[in-house]
Amino acid sequence: MALCDDAPIVRQTLLIVDDHEDFRASAMALLELEGFDVVGLAEDGEAALEAVSRLHPDIVLLDVQLPGIDGFDVARRLAADVDGPRVVLISSRDRSAYAAQLRDAQVSGFLDKGELSGAALHALVA
Repeated sequence: MALCDDAPIVRQTLLIVDDHEDFRASAMALLELEGFDVVGLAEDGEAALEAVSRLHPDIVLLDVQLPGIDGFDVARRLAADVDGPRVVLISSRDRSAYAAQLRDAQVSGFLDKGELSGAALHALVA
């Protein structure tokens, strides 16, 4: 039996959470071109939690520094749901600035905003 090459490719759904509108727009354009289905954007931690509840994304790309509830707290809350999304933290600051917090974070990984690409994100959530 031959495998069908016409099978649709399932794109992973993604929620982008960042307090900078320009970054959200740029990340969405880049990641949609590189195989992700961006289902939502959020500008702060509270909006992120609401969007996850409503949209059920596969992955949340989550900025560490957010107004209100920070990214680490949002990640903790999402990790409490066994069926929750995979979380990848991002920041414009170097990973070393968050070394202690990252050791305890229940996330799929961390990316510097300058390193963001579809390939880098796929590598962390595959």
